[in-house]
Amino acid sequence: MADPSSYRPKPGQIPDSPGVYRFRDEHRRVIYVGKAKSLRQRLANYFQDLAGLHPRTRSMVTTAASVEWTVVSTEVEALQLEYSWIKEFDPRFNVKYRDDKSYPYLAVTMNEQYPRVQVMRGHKKKGVRYFGPYAHAWAIRDTVDLLLRVFPVRTCSAGVFKNARRTGRPCLLGYIGKCSAPCVDRISAEDHRELAEEFCDFMAGRTGTYLRRLERQMGEAAEAMEYERAARLRDDIGALRKAMEKNAVVLADATDADLIAVAEDELEAAVQIFHVRGGRVRGQRGWVTDKVEEITTGALVEHALQQLYGEETGDSVPKEVLVPALPDPVEPVQEWLSGRRGAQVSLRVPQRGDKRALMETVERNAQQALVLHKTKRASDLTTRSRALEEIADALELDSAPLRIECYDISHLQGDDVVASMVVFEDGLARKSEYRRFQIKGFEGQDDVRSMHEVITRRFKRYLAEKERTGEWTDGESPDGAAGAAGTGADDGSGPLTDVSSAPLSDGLKDEDGRPKRFAYPPQLVVVDGGQPQVAAAQRALDELGIDDIAVCGLAKRLEEVWVPGEDDPVVLPRTSEGLYLLQRIRDEAHRFAITYQRTKRSKRFRSSPLDDIPGLGDTRRQALIKHFGSLKRLRSATIDQICEVPGIGRKTAETIAVALAQAAPAAPAVNTATGEIMEDEAPDPTTGASGEPVTAGAPDERRGQET
Repeated sequence: MADPSSYRPKPGQIPDSPGVYRFRDEHRRVIYVGKAKSLRQRLANYFQDLAGLHPRTRSMVTTAASVEWTVVSTEVEALQLEYSWIKEFDPRFNVKYRDDKSYPYLAVTMNEQYPRVQVMRGHKKKGVRYFGPYAHAWAIRDTVDLLLRVFPVRTCSAGVFKNARRTGRPCLLGYIGKCSAPCVDRISAEDHRELAEEFCDFMAGRTGTYLRRLERQMGEAAEAMEYERAARLRDDIGALRKAMEKNAVVLADATDADLIAVAEDELEAAVQIFHVRGGRVRGQRGWVTDKVEEITTGALVEHALQQLYGEETGDSVPKEVLVPALPDPVEPVQEWLSGRRGAQVSLRVPQRGDKRALMETVERNAQQALVLHKTKRASDLTTRSRALEEIADALELDSAPLRIECYDISHLQGDDVVASMVVFEDGLARKSEYRRFQIKGFEGQDDVRSMHEVITRRFKRYLAEKERTGEWTDGESPDGAAGAAGTGADDGSGPLTDVSSAPLSDGLKDEDGRPKRFAYPPQLVVVDGGQPQVAAAQRALDELGIDDIAVCGLAKRLEEVWVPGEDDPVVLPRTSEGLYLLQRIRDEAHRFAITYQRTKRSKRFRSSPLDDIPGLGDTRRQALIKHFGSLKRLRSATIDQICEVPGIGRKTAETIAVALAQAAPAAPAVNTATGEIMEDEAPDPTTGASGEPVTAGAPDERRGQET
């Protein structure tokens, strides 16, 4: 690992002007390319104290062995040179988008004497008009088949064309009217090129001209009683309209625009692009990238624009590009795009209307692409094995952690404190083993104490189960195990709930067939947090005498892995499959904890004195509230009045009256401006103050954000 101070340029050597810089490793390979408005200010950021650098940046500067730069006159030139160098050197620390598939295009070879319509993939060629990309090649062929009856352009290969010219006989398409047969001189080269240009104009979105012209010709043929010709024109119009219907209208003003959306997490980002021409979606494509450098959404957008338009010119760059966030600064990028197009290009974030609605659709596609990519990555056996091996190497474990448990604490400003435990076996979630906890050992907000309590309770149950089943002999029980076994419970902690009814294997069942609770220990315990949470988890295990389970924590801010007793974190590479697996486990624990916390909070908001009355179900509770209108009126009702409610007998009415009399009434509402006690009727406990139903899981915004 290199020391950045060993190759830091001397003061005054770096110019204070726009430019592009390159970091090289000890083998002179370019590992990072960047641009700057001021090279001096930008490069100075890389040569500060390593502790103050982001882990990804720290990894880059310690891998590098030298830095060099090139001065340019403007920021636009810097943008162009940065793109050229990234394409040339393919630096390992730069964001590199990769297509999730090779997208097919509809191409018209205008660089040939007789232009040809065909499906093309790969790099674009000069002089060829491209339309798309399309999701599937068959979608292109369906569109072309409909258009050939109106624009019978050549579609055959060079070999078929030469053979037809040699024999003087056209191919089948020439006989059925879907090719103008330039191979046998039925049409001149000039007329055929004009036909190809009309085909390109129609595909580019200028459809109204041709439809109106065909409709006029059809009317003229009908007036001249040329009914066969009129019928053929009618069918041509139908074919064009059918081809147009394959692309739904999304923007009513016939806009030409590209919409770019980004979905990202700490490690990866997915980009989706919709190409809209003439108000219709003409193509869609997407990329996924590993975030190997610290980067903002605006910077991701800038890299996507370079990837998308770096080799495009003219109409291939649309008049309008809509993005989720603007690059900083935006002016050089906008000027660069305008230069590629040869006309002004608008680069902006849509705020309202149809364009904003379409952007939301693109964003949903980006989110789905990221989820699909992660699912494919997680389901790969080789990848999972490599991830477990990387975790074992990073944490210096004796073997790969085949069972990993992760714990997370969730609360709302100290209320409804809960915890979650999720289990991953062989790198896959085992939802039948998930557990959830209520924190009851203390009141208030203290994530460290909460973590200590949860780990203690979980492994007390494990030790009790182990002693109950006789998995060790007398005298082998570690310290604290006897006490745990004596309680036989979870410290009075309340429910520990399975979230899945999936069948367990025989090894996870008691002799009577019931599922075991905490039957197996993990090889690794992961906690959501940094040094304090890790220390609390390790202290809990030490107090129970457990010394064969590894502990680590994953801090969300910088994705650092903390281990007990260490002052510095373990920093896994951004592209590490091990870090990706730890992050996915941590996120699942967070999701499960938040879900449970929201459920508890919503139940608390909907609680009522009627809930504690034995034998009174939901139906009769609702009937009581509906009959009296409010809990206050029900509380003041007599037993005879309560008996008037259908389904309520006298004994039940007496029980209700006693329960409501014993329950403390809610504090009266006070007008804070006048001090007056409000006498309004108390609201239905199953609704909010406004009378609207209380939705399960909806956060109370007045009480703060979730933790």
